[in-house]
Amino acid sequence: MEFTKVGTEQFVVLLAGTLIWFAVPVAIALIWKTRKKEPLSTILIGAATFLLFALILEKPIQNVLIFPVQMGLEEHAASRFINARPVLLGIVLGLFPGVFEETGRLVAFTTVLRKRRNRETSISHGIGHGGIEVIVSMGITYITNIVYALMINSGRFSELVEMVKAQAPDQVGQIYVIASQLASFSAAELVMPVVERVFSFMFHVGASMLVFYACRDRRRLWLYPLAILIHTVMDGIVGLSISGAVSISTWALEGMIALFGSLTFFGAYFLLYKRDAELS
Repeated sequence: MEFTKVGTEQFVVLLAGTLIWFAVPVAIALIWKTRKKEPLSTILIGAATFLLFALILEKPIQNVLIFPVQMGLEEHAASRFINARPVLLGIVLGLFPGVFEETGRLVAFTTVLRKRRNRETSISHGIGHGGIEVIVSMGITYITNIVYALMINSGRFSELVEMVKAQAPDQVGQIYVIASQLASFSAAELVMPVVERVFSFMFHVGASMLVFYACRDRRRLWLYPLAILIHTVMDGIVGLSISGAVSISTWALEGMIALFGSLTFFGAYFLLYKRDAELS
């Protein structure tokens, strides 16, 4: 099958997007570190928290429970039960990141970061956590798309399609969709993901502040389950849309993420961070 060639304009947009997804999180981290004289290790620990608890622990367990076929396993009673109930599926899709990522923050602040009690630690960790999520979820995706575009233009994309057909036939349709999207990809399609990731990043910094103060003051331990609840509700709404339990427009979902990201960040910043009498 012949695939439509990817034009120069599309390559420029893909390269610009890749630069944004990698350069902006790194720039934010370096500016924050320089201005606040924060240890780079705190930011890196935030990044490691996401990689360990979201990618290494959460995703495989979630896939084994809900999507075993994608893991090369046989479908089991639990996965059939969950997938047969769209509302339950949406809730579970929200609960996993809520529990794993917020627990990851809790573990980080009570172990490797337990002696770093200055308030900047909370934001440093959030910058690392939110920044690496942007790089992994968007930056690597854009690099992959550039590779796909090069393969399409060189006539080698059909080889990838045949390989996918042999190893994961249920994903062939997705490959065709990607090829079609790349051929018509425009700068306008870069705007929405950028806006979404800004608010997602804000949420992660805000959530890190919530869990930081929950760990620093036992009277505020309730902030930890609050962070789980907010995270679960936010991702749960997206999960309900993915599962088909509810019909929500793309713009409505983006607005919801903007609302949760803004409220979490500014709430934690003004009610906790700004009121904090910093410990030396």
